[in-house]
Amino acid sequence: MATPLTDQERRKQISVRGLAGLGDVAEIKKSFNRHLHFTLVKDRNVATPRDYYFALAHTVRDHLVGRWIRTQQYYYEKDPKRIHYLSLEFYMGRTLQNTMINLGLQNACDEAIYQLGLDLEELEEIEEDAGLGNGGLGRLAACFLDSMASLGLAAYGYGIRYEFGIFNQKISNGWQVEEADDWLRYGNPWEKARPEYMLPIHFYGRVDHSSEGVKWVDTQIVLAMPYDTPIPGYKNNTVNTMRLWSAKAPNDFNLQEFNVGDYIEAVLDRNLAENISRVLYPNDNFFEGKELRLKQEYFVVAATLQDIIRRFKSSKFGCRDPVRTSFETFPDKVAIQLNDTHPALAIPELMRFLVDVEKLDWDKAWEVTVKTCAYTNHTVLPEALERWPVYMFEKLLPRHLEIIYEINRRHLERIAALYPGDTDRLQRMSLIEEGDPKRVNMAHLCVVGSHAVNGVARIHSDIVKATVFKDFCDVEPEKFQNKTNGITPRRWLLLCNPGLADIIAEKIGEDFLTDLFQLKNLLNFIDDESFIRDVAKVKQENKHKFAAYLEQEYQVKINPESIFDIQVKRIHEYKRQLLNCLHIITFYNRIKKDPNKHFVPRTIMIGGKAAPGYHMAKMIIRLITAIGQVVNHDPVVGDRLKVIFLENYRVSLAEKVVPAADLSEQISTAGTEASGTGNMKFMLNGALTIGTMDGANVEMAEEAGEENLFIFGMRVEDVAEMDRKGYNAMEYYNHLPELQQAIEQIRSGFFSPKEPELFKDVVNMLLNHDRFKVFADYEAYISCQEKVNDLYKDPKEWTRKVIHNIAGSGKFSSDRTISEYAREIWGVEPSDVKIPPPNVPRE
Repeated sequence: MATPLTDQERRKQISVRGLAGLGDVAEIKKSFNRHLHFTLVKDRNVATPRDYYFALAHTVRDHLVGRWIRTQQYYYEKDPKRIHYLSLEFYMGRTLQNTMINLGLQNACDEAIYQLGLDLEELEEIEEDAGLGNGGLGRLAACFLDSMASLGLAAYGYGIRYEFGIFNQKISNGWQVEEADDWLRYGNPWEKARPEYMLPIHFYGRVDHSSEGVKWVDTQIVLAMPYDTPIPGYKNNTVNTMRLWSAKAPNDFNLQEFNVGDYIEAVLDRNLAENISRVLYPNDNFFEGKELRLKQEYFVVAATLQDIIRRFKSSKFGCRDPVRTSFETFPDKVAIQLNDTHPALAIPELMRFLVDVEKLDWDKAWEVTVKTCAYTNHTVLPEALERWPVYMFEKLLPRHLEIIYEINRRHLERIAALYPGDTDRLQRMSLIEEGDPKRVNMAHLCVVGSHAVNGVARIHSDIVKATVFKDFCDVEPEKFQNKTNGITPRRWLLLCNPGLADIIAEKIGEDFLTDLFQLKNLLNFIDDESFIRDVAKVKQENKHKFAAYLEQEYQVKINPESIFDIQVKRIHEYKRQLLNCLHIITFYNRIKKDPNKHFVPRTIMIGGKAAPGYHMAKMIIRLITAIGQVVNHDPVVGDRLKVIFLENYRVSLAEKVVPAADLSEQISTAGTEASGTGNMKFMLNGALTIGTMDGANVEMAEEAGEENLFIFGMRVEDVAEMDRKGYNAMEYYNHLPELQQAIEQIRSGFFSPKEPELFKDVVNMLLNHDRFKVFADYEAYISCQEKVNDLYKDPKEWTRKVIHNIAGSGKFSSDRTISEYAREIWGVEPSDVKIPPPNVPRE
């Protein structure tokens, strides 16, 4: 195998990014040197790599700012309906390379940096990931922002500027250890603080009912300071805004209480207010009912709604005087999308504003609220649904509790009229769950207070309608929709896999980057020998590059000819990393049993973070590392099987992993994964999927042809049937000798000789209370893995299936998803209008 091209060499031959204009290169060098000059402090003449990174970031940002201002001016002149995407998570990753690509500057920057004797890729590696999300939900929000800008929608992302994002994961003696992610330590060149738009947020206090109306009084105030990040569309000069709020204590915070002279204590106490935006809660698909989390949820919602209403009222560029005073047209000009239940308080907060402040009557206010808000559901797992104790509301948000009770009273009155005497139904549909303590069901609040409710893959949306929200669907079926998730092809193909993007562009042109459905034209080349060779060659180069990275990071030599078998996602029982572990052990035992037999070599990589309080997830990581210790050091196995736990999986690591994968593991129990988006990234980048019929896998099989995926295991109806008759793990254990052997090895301490009891909790769970039925799919999974091996022996046939998958991945662009949201939920039309760039005079 020839050594892969260096990135410098590849840069010279990649067409898809366009050629660098010499004028651009000269201008970028000049701008870079100017920024570098101002970056260096007078007494420090030697520039560090970080100084070079900041100089380049500021150079690129200069190109953004003019377009950003012009886009906002354009929106104020045209006054379109504005979309507000509310999310407690935005998992943005790095910004530099994505911005260069979307502005069409990548080649010019690359050439300029090369001429200055620097390496662009090395500078890109210096940037910290903005890890303000846990996984799928936060990364989806990031892809959506990219698509909304690329489709010319007047859209804003609203969230929290966490000082510490998702923790950095270190593996120490095989265990996960969390470290704080101080991503702002060196500053963030992509954000702009906007103190002039700082807003007061109220907590605690009491409610005053008088003849003048209702007032929420004696509150504690925290200030919300906005930080804006520009979000560029792909080569259309549109630059939207992500506005993240940071909590600040007001100057008089707690000083009155300490007027006895303890001024120092009073100032230290400001932290209590500022803690609101300190840290991202690291739970994925698990609800943790902490007061600080509820504060975060209200903080982002209250600040955002004030901002939305100010903009609605003043709708002229740079003007703050109210132009609109009637709220009749509010839903025609404002759409609010709730990304899961975390921003659910937007519903009672908008009601509070309309009823208490603007004095609308209840019915009118409710009509405006429902028409404005829409809700995306992201999970059917019961432990993930938010249900806040009423006593916490009473203390923190007393007025909102009153409003929720009134919403519930009217809602139940309506249901009682539709279903007289059906008290069970009333109980099931109530926003308030009786019990000790009483709780507010936030998902019910979202469904009742929104005009549209959507799931994120067809199978998920069907489950939502048939189970979680069945009663609500019976009453208002027209409210329920499906919007299958997508990913942005700019980051997840052009940025992370330029070699593949280039050979696709050679065959079908470059328009697929904004119309991913054009990939289906690749089917014309399914028997084209040279194209098959090119696709295989790009994959092999990506594998060599990733193998070199792994050798450097993990000091482990891996066989680049082996199957790169990859499962990267949050560690969770429902995602069934344990099923993967059982396959590894079975494969290992087969090699040991018959060491002279030919086995197709594999490198199995598993990566992902476990929530810090999730014991079983942490044990799963410990098991993976323990298996790796044994397998990787067994001379009999050699390079036929290697097991690597990918430490600190994050967006920037995904950009390296995804292009190198041969096999993508998507093996959740049918009916548990809402959609998945990692599955789409792997498909687009030429990995074949081994998976269950769950989430978006179902639609992927439809688009690419089920024969081009490795589908195995129970379907949703099989799981339901098993739940009815009862799942008995011992049946499988007793009838499958290889499964029994694997479990006994885990139980006996074969993988943990120094601590034989180490994995007893894992074994106990698998045998006695496994909600996700790992053993039930074991046999089908193992035989499906054998099919993978058989196909891999025929590289040409394997690559033809890869091309089928790439050609079938057009549906999974977030551009398609956002176009559907726009037309079917927000009532706006995507636009391909190109705003004139800053150097072109406006008409």
